[in-house]
Amino acid sequence: PPNSGKTALAAHIALLSKFPYLKFCTAQTMLGFSELAKCQQLKKIFEDAHKSTLSCVVVDELETLLEYAPVGPRYSNNVLQTLKLLFKRAPPKGRKLFIIATTAYRDILDQLGLLASFSKVIHIANMSSGQHILHVLNEMEHCFNNDEMRYLEKKLHDKKVCIGIKALLDLIEVARQAEDKSRVGRFISQLEEVAGMI
Repeated sequence: PPNSGKTALAAHIALLSKFPYLKFCTAQTMLGFSELAKCQQLKKIFEDAHKSTLSCVVVDELETLLEYAPVGPRYSNNVLQTLKLLFKRAPPKGRKLFIIATTAYRDILDQLGLLASFSKVIHIANMSSGQHILHVLNEMEHCFNNDEMRYLEKKLHDKKVCIGIKALLDLIEVARQAEDKSRVGRFISQLEEVAGMI
């Protein structure tokens, strides 16, 4: 799902690899590129990756890179075919290439024939319980004081929610900006509104 932390997790995995060549490829880095320019940039990234003994390429938000639109459906076939070929191409002998891709729409990648290019699919779920929220709050510094945390623990411990980590971090930041007296109340009401807390 959107805002569940896929990009952050992909970046974390890539950094943990400690591979000498690491490239992060996003639609944002190719903003304003024509289809041909995107294809050329992708080709260059993968060619450079093949020069290193150990390489990691992260392709973030594949559906955005493909300019996918559900109406139609429409997408850039040139970029799709380029990605398919680049994903299939094995690196030269003695070299390893680790490709990580993120998407909010697994079914679209399956329909477009890209899902088969990957050996492993990891589903990143939204947070679904008040305990998940409390875990995040406990990991953050200078968010709520001890009294506020005790109140939140009572209020959240048995609640059901549905919220991505990115959206939760936004709510926490809004709460941090509020006056001390209204901070917890604002956070709870925002959580009820955004995460459907019950």
